[in-house]
Amino acid sequence: MSVSRRSLLAAGLGTGLLANLEVPVPALETADSFDPTRLTKADIPTPALLVDLDAFESNVQSMAEHCRKSGRGFRPHAKTHKCPEIAKRQMAAGALGICSATVREAEALVAAGITGVLLTSPIVEPAKIARMVSLIQQGKGVMLSVGHLREVELLAEAASAAGVDVDLLVDVDIGDRRTGILPGQPALELAQFIAKHKRLRVRGVQSYAGHASHVIGFEAREKTSREAMGKSVETRELLNKAGFDAAILSGGSTGTYNIDSTIQGVTELQVGSYVFMDIDYRRIGGKTSGENYSDFQHSLTVLATVVNATHPDRVSVDAGTKALDTTTNWKPEAKGWTGLTYNRGGDEFGIMTLEPGAKLPRIGDRIEFIVPHCDPNVNLYDRIYATRGDKVEAIWSIAACRS
Repeated sequence: MSVSRRSLLAAGLGTGLLANLEVPVPALETADSFDPTRLTKADIPTPALLVDLDAFESNVQSMAEHCRKSGRGFRPHAKTHKCPEIAKRQMAAGALGICSATVREAEALVAAGITGVLLTSPIVEPAKIARMVSLIQQGKGVMLSVGHLREVELLAEAASAAGVDVDLLVDVDIGDRRTGILPGQPALELAQFIAKHKRLRVRGVQSYAGHASHVIGFEAREKTSREAMGKSVETRELLNKAGFDAAILSGGSTGTYNIDSTIQGVTELQVGSYVFMDIDYRRIGGKTSGENYSDFQHSLTVLATVVNATHPDRVSVDAGTKALDTTTNWKPEAKGWTGLTYNRGGDEFGIMTLEPGAKLPRIGDRIEFIVPHCDPNVNLYDRIYATRGDKVEAIWSIAACRS
């Protein structure tokens, strides 16, 4: 008999946490009927993904307030959280819509009633294009980005067959060299090609300067981002002069939000990591905070349990590479513990070693880890425990993780 990942996770929840609470074991699909407020952190089976609601809510409101004051819109990126409940809170804070990196994310957002969904990644597979066309028929304000003639041709064929109009942003490569068309004349020619198809409409430009978002030091980061986004501003102006109604210039990142929002011509920010933050962002330095980037709080952690203390110089936790993303150069950081270093111990385990004079945790102790990179870490889970202090207030589904 085959066992799905969902069934396995639900079973694990039942035999541990929920069994101890003497309540019926809910499958993941029916977990909405379970009252999570009965739980504390001590009840959560580990490893688990947690969000501190006080820090999270502060981050959401801080970004929204910044955008209001700077006169810019924001369309946060769901690739960070993949969670409709978080998207709803971003919309409630004033977001114009929500960005998605995958068709699956877009589907989850539209199914949750989110409007203004923008697919920021290119798609050329007919099945994915058909799914996006279907979403346009279901949702309100769904848009796609395109950076190649073939993408346009495939979308035009699907839109014509379905009898739907598709709104597009011209995806402009301003330095990342991974998606999009070159700025200036090549982008204009792509827009003109789009205009030849009656079911397609150019709404503006999209640009992501990923190479700028993690530049160390605010001044260096500002210089890099301004140079990159300037190409996008010029491209948008070129499209408008050619007769296009390029009302949108969507781009930016958490690392450059307070730079890109000051650039004339940028209309909205595609910020993502600000809701959670991670070690990778913390190291880039802030405008006024020195070496540590502290504009937003660390709200995301992975909760783990010490499961072995055989050796005097180390302990093992139940969070290995299946629970903590270790693809960056940075290591997970034990929150509230000094002198402890996380080391990879395989798929299921992490090894905590200590500096001279530091104290090792005991077996059964619980440790929360600040993650190196929030986006791929979220992708390892199917739910987030939303906590306030020691209490659990909600369990949010990660509806669009890649499996």
